[in-house]
Amino acid sequence: MEIRRAVEADLEAIVRMLADDQLGLTRDSADDLTPYIKAFKEIDADPAQLLMVAVDGTDVVGTLQLTIIPGLARGGASRGLVEAVRVRSDQRGKRIGEQLMRWSIDESRRRGCALVQLTSDNKRVDAHRFYDRLGFVASHTGFKLALGS
Repeated sequence: MEIRRAVEADLEAIVRMLADDQLGLTRDSADDLTPYIKAFKEIDADPAQLLMVAVDGTDVVGTLQLTIIPGLARGGASRGLVEAVRVRSDQRGKRIGEQLMRWSIDESRRRGCALVQLTSDNKRVDAHRFYDRLGFVASHTGFKLALGS
């Protein structure tokens, strides 16, 4: 398996993984890739954004987005923010998510980050066990404010 930067040709597979999920089912759809192409171009143009895919042969089997955030807190420390971790449903249990997360931790360290952080919806109990197993600590409470469309 290879972990590499996503290219536009990977978008349909990525969006299908986002939609193949208890929460994504109501938020994402591969029926119209137009808004995803626009977002991809913005992500791809920003060196602080890393949209990654795990590829087995020619099949995209996993994805995540790593954002490197410079900050003033912690003595001017940067942090890695991990978002949208997904593994294709027929590939779960093969440690693909673990490999993606280890890659994001290593890349954050390589870029001088002091920590790696993420949020996970309260409904994703299995995901919480996964992050616990990787050494993440549920040390904060996250808040979100939906702004609508």
